[in-house]
Amino acid sequence: MLQQRTLKSLTHAVGVGLHSGQRVELTLRPAQPDTGIVFRRVDLPEPVDIAVSAEAVTDTRLASTLSKGNVKVNTVEHLMSACAGLGVDNMYVDISGEEMPILDGSAASFVFLLQSAGIVLQNAPRRFIRVTRAVAVREGQGAQEKWARLEPYHGYKLSFEIDFDHPAVDVTGQSVCFDMSTGSYARDIARARTFGFTKDVEMMRANGLALGGGLDNAIVMDDYKVLNSDGLRYDDEFVKHKILDAMGDLYLIGKPLLASYSAFRSGHALNNKLLRELLLHTDAWEIVSFDNEKQAPRGFAQLAPAW
Repeated sequence: MLQQRTLKSLTHAVGVGLHSGQRVELTLRPAQPDTGIVFRRVDLPEPVDIAVSAEAVTDTRLASTLSKGNVKVNTVEHLMSACAGLGVDNMYVDISGEEMPILDGSAASFVFLLQSAGIVLQNAPRRFIRVTRAVAVREGQGAQEKWARLEPYHGYKLSFEIDFDHPAVDVTGQSVCFDMSTGSYARDIARARTFGFTKDVEMMRANGLALGGGLDNAIVMDDYKVLNSDGLRYDDEFVKHKILDAMGDLYLIGKPLLASYSAFRSGHALNNKLLRELLLHTDAWEIVSFDNEKQAPRGFAQLAPAW
């Protein structure tokens, strides 16, 4: 059977939150089968567990935030993207603050942490949410229009198109398609960094946001060009970061998807709205597992190599 996966050992990192600028410690720990991904605020007098689910997402401005009561964990999408890309089902995420560390602004550091801990198989079937009919959400009209869609697909494929009117973005690819069965998440997607504009950063800092952001953990642009001295990691890094974010946002449903996702100018809010729309229509999805690995989509049976 295609089995669930967790970490072989625990792993640890220290960083700063992108928006809070606060130092935060992170420990990733193995978990039992069917635990899912659980964020644990260990800085509180009584630790609080927040299990990943589409309904636990309570704020999608600038990032995806999970909440339980008045306890929050902000900016979870990059770690969740790494878990989706490497196929990690069960894990505890101990965090010493309200915001996940931004590290280098991509998912590459989280991929390194997961692979250095090692990923092991567990004696339980891996359960997928298989989309059985198309579900879509749409907002705005004309130049403001944006949409996201899930359709049936034997595997997991993501297509994204951005629409930024900026000289630095115009010369790069504004659309990309990534298929888990033929591509390598760690190679093709994970290193794409978050990006922003100097004018927006200045405005956010005036409002107490982006306090931990800078050239070492984001692509920063003025009105004409990329300011990072080392340039871009991928020719199409901007739109690839949108794929990275979407993989993290969609994995917040709590199980891997078997679907084709396509989107135009979507973001954290619309991605979560799409998950909620899918769950609302119980005839549009089913939970499946694979007794025989050969029946599973290509690329889902292999374990990511340990580093």
